[in-house]
Amino acid sequence: MKEILNELKYPVGIQTFRKIREDGYLYVDKTGYISHLLRGQFYFLSRPRRFGKSLLLSTLEAFFNGEKELFEGLDIAETETEWDKYPILYLDLNNRYYNSYASLIAQLNANLDKWESLYGDEKKERSVEERFAWVIEKAYEKTGKQVVILVDEYDKPLLSVIGNEELTEQYRSTLKAFYSNLKTQDRYIKFAMLTGVARFSKVSIFSDLNNLRDISFEEKYSAICGITESEIEKYLKPGIAEIAEGLSKPELDILRDIKQRYDGYHFSEKSPDIYNPFSLMNLFAKGKFGNFWFESGTPEFLVSLLKKEGWRIKDLAPIQFDAEELASAGILSKNPIPVFYQSGYLTIKGYNALYDEYILDYPNIEVKNSFLKFLLRSYLKEDSSSHKLSIQNFSREIREGKPESFMQRFDSLLAGMGYSEKGSPEARFQDAVYLIFTLLGEYATVERRTSDGRIDLIVETSEFLYIFEFKINSDAKDALNQIKDKEYWLPFRFNDKKIFLIGASFDSKSHKLSDYIVEEI
Repeated sequence: MKEILNELKYPVGIQTFRKIREDGYLYVDKTGYISHLLRGQFYFLSRPRRFGKSLLLSTLEAFFNGEKELFEGLDIAETETEWDKYPILYLDLNNRYYNSYASLIAQLNANLDKWESLYGDEKKERSVEERFAWVIEKAYEKTGKQVVILVDEYDKPLLSVIGNEELTEQYRSTLKAFYSNLKTQDRYIKFAMLTGVARFSKVSIFSDLNNLRDISFEEKYSAICGITESEIEKYLKPGIAEIAEGLSKPELDILRDIKQRYDGYHFSEKSPDIYNPFSLMNLFAKGKFGNFWFESGTPEFLVSLLKKEGWRIKDLAPIQFDAEELASAGILSKNPIPVFYQSGYLTIKGYNALYDEYILDYPNIEVKNSFLKFLLRSYLKEDSSSHKLSIQNFSREIREGKPESFMQRFDSLLAGMGYSEKGSPEARFQDAVYLIFTLLGEYATVERRTSDGRIDLIVETSEFLYIFEFKINSDAKDALNQIKDKEYWLPFRFNDKKIFLIGASFDSKSHKLSDYIVEEI
């Protein structure tokens, strides 16, 4: 059995279709989508990073290059009869950090130089957009075939300079003119596809490209990237058996764990469940679970956006959001929700047709827990000793009903908390509390409504229930009296759990708990 299992080769970090096919790596067949794409001409697709966009474009490149032998046994081989070779202009913007305008121009020039060596460099001294237009026309004239244009991570330059208004405007202006050739030169173009993480409609990157069909939210293309449950069943059964054997767990338990950790993405209201392909390939290649996708890139700009705009963590997910706004909002929006969706940290979990709203939430455990841990670290000062606190001891004290002990530990953790540009100290304090308890694996509810007010925080374990009220620069006794006066504990009096009422006061200057009172019911 071992010999059979080990025959599978998983393409971790491999994005070239030819290499996958020639070297015998596992390929989840997505070529059926190409047949559908061929009915149109100009496309745009937004998907999170490391979700298979580069492999999709590489597959299209091989198809339009007429490499029929690479597609033997795949879906498209049964439907396509013509395998013509077309001139292909492939622009990959993903392999450079664009920290200056010169770096963007250098990357465009490098590609233009390569294309001009094939089709003519008469316009070599002109602007990048003029040279691109010339190359498209000359490629058509020289080969007698219309041109295929593939752009991988078209938005990488702009994402690299979020927050720098001067560079953003320079990049926007240059790329708008460059990409406008997809419309002005359309008579010479057979097929074009641009992929990226984000939309830039609000900054007019695509304002002139009304011929681009955005398939990012189209149901029939919802699984064009990523892996579905049926594809796991078809392609990855041997890998599941191997992991189960290696971890000494039943296959059903492995499948459940995979689903909880890596499933949950949806890119339309009726999308099938989509698994993160990068995480799956790493899991099967390494034979153990990990936070592979999250660890491949940290979302600093997302955390900066939350802090800058003063957003509450509890308001981030789950949330209802206008479907039209989600589809049209750009990555530079001040509202973080579309940005988090496009980046893969939120996904569609439901749809309300009456109000044309999506219900958005974290896709899975990998994304939620990893992001919240990252977010909590960003709340703490770099020199804070709170990083070294034993979370295991904190959790044990909560589960064992030792509120005095964990409040002291809690005070040490909060001492390292920083603040955002916007938002009240109380809100930031409460967000940190929510993050801490959520990451401890407890059930945490923030600002639970009652008939007579809102409860700041409820934490529930199998044996204990904690009701918190927090005050800023006030008296802990006032906080405790609010719990008692409004009888926040009444809805829980029949659940057979020991109930602790905890009033706490936070000092915004010292960043510490100035006082707290614990009372048992």
